[in-house]
Amino acid sequence: MSADRDFAYGAAAGLLGDLLLGDPRRGHPVAGFGRAAGAVERVLWRDHRGWGALHAVVCAGGAAGAAALAASLVRRSPAASIALTAAATWAVVGGTSLGREARAIGGALAVGDVDVARERLPHLCGRDPQALDSDGIARAVVESVAENTSDAVVGALVWGAVGGVPGLVAFRAVNTLDAMVGHKSPRYLRYGWASARLDDVLGWPGARLTAGLAALAGGSPSGAVRAWRADAARHPSPNAGPVEASFAGALGVRLGGTLSYGGRVEHRPVLNAAGRDVRVADIERAVRLSRRVSWLALGVAVTARRVLRRSAKSGRDV
Repeated sequence: MSADRDFAYGAAAGLLGDLLLGDPRRGHPVAGFGRAAGAVERVLWRDHRGWGALHAVVCAGGAAGAAALAASLVRRSPAASIALTAAATWAVVGGTSLGREARAIGGALAVGDVDVARERLPHLCGRDPQALDSDGIARAVVESVAENTSDAVVGALVWGAVGGVPGLVAFRAVNTLDAMVGHKSPRYLRYGWASARLDDVLGWPGARLTAGLAALAGGSPSGAVRAWRADAARHPSPNAGPVEASFAGALGVRLGGTLSYGGRVEHRPVLNAAGRDVRVADIERAVRLSRRVSWLALGVAVTARRVLRRSAKSGRDV
């Protein structure tokens, strides 16, 4: 029970710390991991899947191993264990920064300053801002808020429930590697394949939980479930599809359609075709929904960890 309590208190404190403080301006642990992963890449890079897999193992495995060592050192001290869990949770989640960036873009759009909104959009997603008008920027922001609710908050809490501090750190490490090398550019098509696939696997449960909680916490549970069931599988991403479709249905808007990444135009399927076009005011609605989903996910993660540990204990006692 002590480990369950330590995780519950620590994860809640970490999520509250993110709410109050957001990400640090300097010295963020995730940024430090990114620099280390970049250094490993400079040594290992070959245009080959095997070398990319080694890169993922070295970086994600090293981060998880360091977290496991730290957790073992504080295991006998409840206060230290709670503090470590709180620090790890605060370091790996990014809900407040996500909402802050989304609101900054929404504020610029609300006063008609599309140029400022375009300038800030790359802080949130990889779309080509110059190819978007005001409505297109608003849609991109809502889609990014939906997807990153899973990637930046819920997925980490899920793996924290499964593996404690090492689970939290491993998920964020893999997600960061995917952002760094998991895209389909000529340099990373093979080298980043393992990181991208591993991110898909680790992101699977968090994405489904995010979609389910969005349906529960949004304004239209039936609409969210209907859009999820009808449209999620049509999205090219196995994890972004359920999340974006559920958010679209919960908010009563249409997402998807034509977009541009790095000069490459993509025609994605429309999610929740029965909904209306995204408006600037929907950015704030999406941020609020994201926050509700995040706190609900904390409750699910704490409960799931208790159930998992009790089941494991019962199995050992048999």
